[in-house]
Amino acid sequence: MTDVWSAPHHPAPVDAVVTLPGSKSLTARALVLAALADGPSRLVRPLRARDTDLMAAALRALGVGIDDDGEDQVVTPGPLRGGMEVDAGLAGTILRFLPPVAALADGPVRVDGDPRLGERPNAGLIDGLRGLGVDIDDGGRGRAPFTVRGTGRVPGGTAVVDASESSQVLSGLLLAAARYERGADLELVGRLPSLPHVEMTVTTLREHGVDVARTDRGWRVAPGPIAALERVVEPDLSNAAPFLAAALVTGGRVTVRDWPEVTTQPGAQLDRLLSAMGAEVTRTADGLRVTGTGTIRPLVADLGEVGELTPVLAALCALADGPSELTGIGHLRGHETDRLQALDEVLGAVGADVRQLPDGLVITPGRPRPALLSSYADHRMVMAAAVLGLAVDGVRVADPGAVTKTLPDFRERWAGLLGEPIGAVP
Repeated sequence: MTDVWSAPHHPAPVDAVVTLPGSKSLTARALVLAALADGPSRLVRPLRARDTDLMAAALRALGVGIDDDGEDQVVTPGPLRGGMEVDAGLAGTILRFLPPVAALADGPVRVDGDPRLGERPNAGLIDGLRGLGVDIDDGGRGRAPFTVRGTGRVPGGTAVVDASESSQVLSGLLLAAARYERGADLELVGRLPSLPHVEMTVTTLREHGVDVARTDRGWRVAPGPIAALERVVEPDLSNAAPFLAAALVTGGRVTVRDWPEVTTQPGAQLDRLLSAMGAEVTRTADGLRVTGTGTIRPLVADLGEVGELTPVLAALCALADGPSELTGIGHLRGHETDRLQALDEVLGAVGADVRQLPDGLVITPGRPRPALLSSYADHRMVMAAAVLGLAVDGVRVADPGAVTKTLPDFRERWAGLLGEPIGAVP
């Protein structure tokens, strides 16, 4: 039996203050660097969700101690061992961050996961690791499943890296490179999407004392220790997107608590993007407040740096007062699902006209209609459907549990925002 969630229809203005759990992107990076550090580290309020739980389980399998201490996690590095298979689920962070760590283990590590994981592109990472001296058996597919044949050491050196299909490829190599004998000098080819995520990686590395520098062709990481530290994980700003969008859709007001003054999270650009769509955005003592003005303006924007915000922004575009054009997001075809195709189908089902571009979407609002939507096993598509449901009566979502990937209690939080029942039925 597949669960079906009736996304609450809520035309009345919302007025709420929302607290969100830690950032998935920062939690994943913090776990990897703590696992490779020169002593125990503490992660304060990391995200506990499917992706980060699977990352912790994979690192434990490699010999890393990860112990819960209330809301925190204490990570104790240990000798990295091979001889097992790790479950990456459908997480791009594990698919691309774990193999560079597994290369330092003393035996083979097989990486597999959900069926869709085998469709996510990973040739850039595999080829980059081979260039640094790592033996990987992928059957020539450039995708999961594959086996990293660790020997306990990685020579490192210079490698050509194609991260055009995901910036996680570059981030994964950067995160482990300081532990390679010669570090890594990574020469990039192709267009790099989601640059803020790379900047997040570089900033996090420097906070751990790693010598990482930009070069004419890419990035260089010097060999050396990775310092242990205590890290407070920021709230996940990308998961804030549907909650802030609710203010715009209903003409209400939503504040997300503890919005950081300075951050490398791509979600920080929500203030600019929602302002462009007609919202009033202000900083308060509590956090970031978005107030709807009764109008949703169309959006014409290159979202190449903030691709993970696309599903929620596309949902807003389907409710806007004119056509929108979102570009720079061709790489989203290789995410949890082909997000451009999924958005075409979902937005079309509720009445919008959608035209796919090679690297984006043109979205023209139409007459709203009820629809049963697929989640496509994609957390961001569940969030987009929730936003659509606010304005379109009769939106239902099959397999809403996909949202547990990054926000396990999303439906409960959404119900709390709106004062509505959860509405899950078999």
